[in-house]
Amino acid sequence: MLNLQKIDVSYGDIQILSKLSLSIERGRIVSILGSNGAGKTTTIKTISGQLHPLSGTIEFEGVRIDKVLPFKIVELGVIQVPEGRKIFPLMTVLENLELGSYTAHTKKKRASTLSYVFGLFPLLQERKFQIAGTLSGGEQQMLAIGRGLMSLPKLLMLDEPSLGLAPLIVKHIFETIKSINGTGTTLLFVEQNVKAALLLSDRAYVLENGRMTLEGKAEELMNQEKVRRAFMGI
Repeated sequence: MLNLQKIDVSYGDIQILSKLSLSIERGRIVSILGSNGAGKTTTIKTISGQLHPLSGTIEFEGVRIDKVLPFKIVELGVIQVPEGRKIFPLMTVLENLELGSYTAHTKKKRASTLSYVFGLFPLLQERKFQIAGTLSGGEQQMLAIGRGLMSLPKLLMLDEPSLGLAPLIVKHIFETIKSINGTGTTLLFVEQNVKAALLLSDRAYVLENGRMTLEGKAEELMNQEKVRRAFMGI
């Protein structure tokens, strides 16, 4: 479904990603793991078109997207839920969700998609007229994911979905990710909670200093000494 081949990405004179390659099969859950500054968020931003690689290629469903504008990538079905939620704090919950369905295709299905999102997150329906900035961190994360789903993603990319959340909320978010995948949506996510990410994922990639150093089935990486020592303290 998604194929990155040897992409190089820089911020000015500083190279962040070097010859990075990864692929994602349709219907899978894939995680990108690594320490802070490894290039995880840069990878997500490059796929979504916020950054363009200096070299290499990115293909989504057989179409090159490495030079395509972000709004066109959204129309293809590649949706990013950014780190830190990035909701519109002065707008209501409902208005935030409606902004997720701004393309002609998604507007037509807005009512049914909204019903699906409220089914996943009943609390958002209860608070649909509440100002989004007054929600708790966990509620805002639900809203950010819900807004992403309103765009009818084929590939949903989540950047640090558990960051700063209480354990009980994290459990709910991860259960929701599994449920979303159960409907056929492919997921790619960046996550610092490595153990939880590997338990959820089908496949995982490990980034170090902008280079892919490990990849494989999630259950196999879970048992690798290097992964356990570096990320789980085992």
